[in-house]
Amino acid sequence: MRKKIFTMLLLGLALLTQLFYGKQLFADSAEDWQLSFQDPATPIMEGIINLHHDFMFFICAISIFVSWILVRTLWHYHWKKNKYPSAMVHGTAIEIIWTVTPSITLLAIAVPSFALLYSMDEIIAPAITIKTVGHQWYWSYEYSDYTNDANDAVMFESYMIPEEDLTLGQLRLLEVDNPMVIPVNTHVRLIITAADVLHSWAVPSLGIKCDAVPGRLNQSSLFVKREGIFYGQCSEICGVNHGFMPIVVEAVSLPNYISWVANKLSE
Repeated sequence: MRKKIFTMLLLGLALLTQLFYGKQLFADSAEDWQLSFQDPATPIMEGIINLHHDFMFFICAISIFVSWILVRTLWHYHWKKNKYPSAMVHGTAIEIIWTVTPSITLLAIAVPSFALLYSMDEIIAPAITIKTVGHQWYWSYEYSDYTNDANDAVMFESYMIPEEDLTLGQLRLLEVDNPMVIPVNTHVRLIITAADVLHSWAVPSLGIKCDAVPGRLNQSSLFVKREGIFYGQCSEICGVNHGFMPIVVEAVSLPNYISWVANKLSE
């Protein structure tokens, strides 16, 4: 019995050591029964998560207060306890309170909301520009900053890998044959459009969701802070195969990115 308890303690200690001192893992794709956000990889996504957490304080406080008022009212003003209803129909003080207090709360919420909203629209001297085009039902990417001797830019199409071609460890309905590759710690500008119908280019870990509209060029920015593979999907119902055009962004170091571009230009 003592030996069994000692073994369990050792296993628990090993698990705690792995949790606190092991290599950090990131959830950059959706997980089963996931309720929280994916791990952020950009300053924008970090701001979105922090803003959500700040708002949750107000939401919980207001919910608890309103629930307390409702329960107290139902308990103390039940018809069995008050057979003769009150004739009071107006209260200036309470009306001022329940008008001014929500107004102040909304202002406190609005200030950080607008700050984050405008920072998402800001484009800071991009080092790389990538054109993303949505098709039925795949994505294509064009790196117009780089051309080969024939003056051809880096262009490729990104199709979902069928389930029967997946290898062990790959994610169903999320893997593609040609991911979009970008360097870390670099300002990247995305120009997003569509060739046929409405699409939406969305990657949760990067905090980006931008509509792809035929005939219109929308732009957004990326600044990825860590290496990794980030998964997203089209977020605009675009037809029968809407659920089969995933997005994969691979963030690599700058030397690896330069090697990738050189290989693409030599193809």
